[in-house]
Amino acid sequence: MSVVKTANAASMLSDEPLAEVEKTLSEAMKTLRDGQRERAGSVGRFPLWRNGFPGPLQGDELDISSLLQVVHHLIHEEELEEEEAEPRPLRLQDVRVQDQVTLLGHSLAAYFSVLQRERLRKLTTRILSDSTLWLCRLFRYENGSAHFHEDDRDGVVKVCRLVIHARYKEYATEGYGALSSHQPVIYQSASGRPELGQHLCSQLGLPLSSLCTVPCNTMFGSQHQMDVALLEKLIKEDTDAGKRPLLLIANAGTCSAGHTDKLNRLKEVCDQSGLWLHVEGVNLATLALEDVTSTIMAASRSDSMTLTPGPWLGLPAVPAVTLYRHEDPAMSLAAGLTSSRLAERLRALPLWLSLQHLGHNGITQKIRHATTLSQQLLQKLKSLDSIQTLVEDELNSPVVLFKFSLGVSSGQEYRQDSVNLCDAAGQKTVLDSFNRWLGQQAAQLVPSSGVEVVELEDEGVCIRFSPLLTAAGLSTQEEDVERLVEKLKELVSAVTSTMTYRADFWEETRRLASSLRYVEEMNWAGLGVVRYEPQSDGSDESRRQQEVEKVNKDLLKKLQELDSDIVFSSAPEFVTEKTGIFVGMVTEDVVVAELVQTIAALGREVEESGRLLDNMTEVVKKGILEAEMQLQRASEEKLLEEGMLRQIPVVSSVLNWLSPLQSSMKGRTFDLAAGSLDSTEMMYSTKAQGGRASLQDPPSLVSQRLPGQRLFRRSGAGPHCLTETDSASQVEDRNDEESFSHDTSKETPHPPDHVHPGSVPDVPEQGGWGGAGGS
Repeated sequence: MSVVKTANAASMLSDEPLAEVEKTLSEAMKTLRDGQRERAGSVGRFPLWRNGFPGPLQGDELDISSLLQVVHHLIHEEELEEEEAEPRPLRLQDVRVQDQVTLLGHSLAAYFSVLQRERLRKLTTRILSDSTLWLCRLFRYENGSAHFHEDDRDGVVKVCRLVIHARYKEYATEGYGALSSHQPVIYQSASGRPELGQHLCSQLGLPLSSLCTVPCNTMFGSQHQMDVALLEKLIKEDTDAGKRPLLLIANAGTCSAGHTDKLNRLKEVCDQSGLWLHVEGVNLATLALEDVTSTIMAASRSDSMTLTPGPWLGLPAVPAVTLYRHEDPAMSLAAGLTSSRLAERLRALPLWLSLQHLGHNGITQKIRHATTLSQQLLQKLKSLDSIQTLVEDELNSPVVLFKFSLGVSSGQEYRQDSVNLCDAAGQKTVLDSFNRWLGQQAAQLVPSSGVEVVELEDEGVCIRFSPLLTAAGLSTQEEDVERLVEKLKELVSAVTSTMTYRADFWEETRRLASSLRYVEEMNWAGLGVVRYEPQSDGSDESRRQQEVEKVNKDLLKKLQELDSDIVFSSAPEFVTEKTGIFVGMVTEDVVVAELVQTIAALGREVEESGRLLDNMTEVVKKGILEAEMQLQRASEEKLLEEGMLRQIPVVSSVLNWLSPLQSSMKGRTFDLAAGSLDSTEMMYSTKAQGGRASLQDPPSLVSQRLPGQRLFRRSGAGPHCLTETDSASQVEDRNDEESFSHDTSKETPHPPDHVHPGSVPDVPEQGGWGGAGGS
């Protein structure tokens, strides 16, 4: 539909080049979106497409259709290699109308750059004037100028260069020599972007000593807001030391947690000290709304601020904007905030088109929708057990920060005697690993929510929901937030149960210390890590280590083949211990004792099988020698029994006809497992008794389960367990089968020690060790 609208708009244009640009862009997007390509012809004409390496430029020219095929192949190179046998149409991500408007702006910028200079000057002046006016009015920044830049850090770099020109009058002529008398100082909050200060010094050629990081509040107020009193003290110390304070970078929504500094107080301090106040942050987007908090409103009185409308409005490849107030255009030109090159002014064209396409109401609606999503999730999270929200201004914050925390409004008590939770540092590490897993799973299960994992210095690993940065691009709706909450309920339940049973898992592993060893790995988000230790035969340490790795690798394969909901995996990249079985999340109805016993039993089975294979060569060699000796002995006995005459060909036939001889030779079978030569009499007698069952069936490693019940789960608990009606009907069916077998046994008698193949004795059900999540 959008392609048709664009084509209709192109037909209405009187400027034929503009219509051609519009038509070419529409056709290109349609080709890339629908995946139209000529496979056989493309491979023949452009063989270098398929080798994955750069090659020489082709001799013949390529038309637009062929160029789009090249681009399409580069985008889907991996998919093309995987589907050589069965081609299917490949599609790009859906391109919305507002995306096409932005792409049209980039195409028009290239077209406008070749216009006549006077026409281009008028065009760029109008685009910059309109964009500046619209943005200043939209974000309540009166009498401001605008600088458009690709890197969102370049705005503060140019602003800082402007302040240097303003505070050092000789800088334009003497350069950095003018800074030697009074070293400039730039102040930044400790909660700001960590790389921003270094980037500033690098671009301006200043030493790192010119950067002063102001700590956040430690005793009073928010721990993420700049300490204003300490800032005043630092400014006074620098001034007394002969330094010159230049600029303060404040936050209106930190990059990690969305916290806002006390902008009103900071503005007063800057006015008193002569500092330039620059503000950045995601919360600046709320300036476009009708209801704005006084703290955010103070940003409109700052000397400059950087906006990122691309993420806020879901616009691809549009520049960031720095609004600033300064009356000297010459200094602005010297600082790079304005440019005399007309082509650089076209950088604002995609944003200029996009703002008109959305309109004032469309822009505010997108920002309001994002703040509504934040409030919706915040209210939903308050009803979840074990979830702690870290939002300072719950009524107005557009960023929601939360994490799993022990004992938050859940009424559960967690055992602290586990080796992983013995102290505060270990507990924090374990909680960080579980919160990291929780955030990754939530992002994977509900990708349209845009949640991501962040790590803060004091709070540790948290989960951030910042719809102002993601909702417009991902088209996040209220239904996505509802689905996120539902998934979080399931994930939090699994995390709670796993945290509860970690101590039980450690204790059960310690009970089987002769074969299992608990591996302390606090960065693993799961029930725990265990390693099977095979019996040592006195070999050297390197050989023993190889045996341990091989046994645990084979044990992992067997565990992964079990019918269980528990995930068994090998060591991930971020852990230090690489040899072991990493047990994942569990539910509240898990039987930890049964799980550990199964791991130990399977480990012994793998160990015995491995040693049998290792010794097979020697055993078989010895068995073959013994078999040859027995066969030789049997041949000699046969010769003595038959006599010499029966060995003569003609005579033996006559003797066998006159006096047949009953041979006493016995059949032999070679047992590879035992490496011995045995008689076949037992085998034939066993086959003759068809009703006798094998007495060597391996016993089951787990307790008897009802049909449909998964391994390591208590019967009668959990969402996948059977109901009482189902269990009763299954017991009745089992009783009917037993009575039927008793009736049949009257007709066909069996030996008194008969055991039906596959049956196992009833094993008492074992539960956890008093974990709260197991009740």
